[in-house]
Amino acid sequence: MPSPRRTGSPPGEPRRIAYLYLLPGFVVYAAFLLYPLLRAVQLSFYDWDGLTLGRWIGLDNYREIVSDESLRSAFGHALILIVFFAVVPVCVGLLLASILNRAKVRGLPFFRTVVFLPQVVAMVVVAVAWRRIYAPDGSLNELLGALGLDSLQRGWLGDYALALPAVGFVGTWFETGLVTVLLLAGMSRISGDLYEAARLDGAGPVREFFAVTLPSVRGEIAVASTLTVIAALRTFDLVYVTTGGGPGNSTSVPSYEVYHRAFELGRVGSAAAVGVTLTLVILAISLVINRIGDRDTAQ
Repeated sequence: MPSPRRTGSPPGEPRRIAYLYLLPGFVVYAAFLLYPLLRAVQLSFYDWDGLTLGRWIGLDNYREIVSDESLRSAFGHALILIVFFAVVPVCVGLLLASILNRAKVRGLPFFRTVVFLPQVVAMVVVAVAWRRIYAPDGSLNELLGALGLDSLQRGWLGDYALALPAVGFVGTWFETGLVTVLLLAGMSRISGDLYEAARLDGAGPVREFFAVTLPSVRGEIAVASTLTVIAALRTFDLVYVTTGGGPGNSTSVPSYEVYHRAFELGRVGSAAAVGVTLTLVILAISLVINRIGDRDTAQ
């Protein structure tokens, strides 16, 4: 006869059994994420070309990130892409979701599928398509010519001033559907009684949005902001396929610099330092966004 459970102990299996259940997942997580991350941190303190014996150089690779103009520019470009990948999609998504939720558009599930469609297409395919659109003989210049705006035609991805905004616009197009669907899901859970009470107080559509809709979807905004900011900071395939970091280094971003330094320049230690720094930046920004979102939700 099994011994009775001690009085006051929590129900279910003992805690050590729970750890055993978690162990297989943790082993996979550690092998494919924690170990490579720790290995990258180790390599970041070496001058290593990936083939010969590495040489310990301490924090020199991290000092280079601060002193090297091309690396500073890469991180600056990533921050600019946050505007296109996160800020603009969240604002546009809020507007679209609010209009669709208020108007109760027929065929809303179909619309959700259409706006979410870019998310199911590989970014490499998206990049190839937009590279063709932006080409000197591409669809965009053909459209401008058909409208009589020949003076606006140009090689969009070859222009030092317009290449980064052109790449960023692709990110806006790609992320807006995801944000809109997330916000629509959040708005669908808002009780109609809240809107009715606001209308009885004389609130119009704009006041309803700021008094009822916006506070109710702050959690969804935090999730959408986190996902899109991470996408902006870690984007690689879009830049690699469309511009290759050019013209010059006008569209270079940290993730592309990791590839460029490791596989083209043979500076694995420097690439590891850039990757570790990028990871810390992503972690810090994500923590800030989630902290603000949790605080607003609590209020």
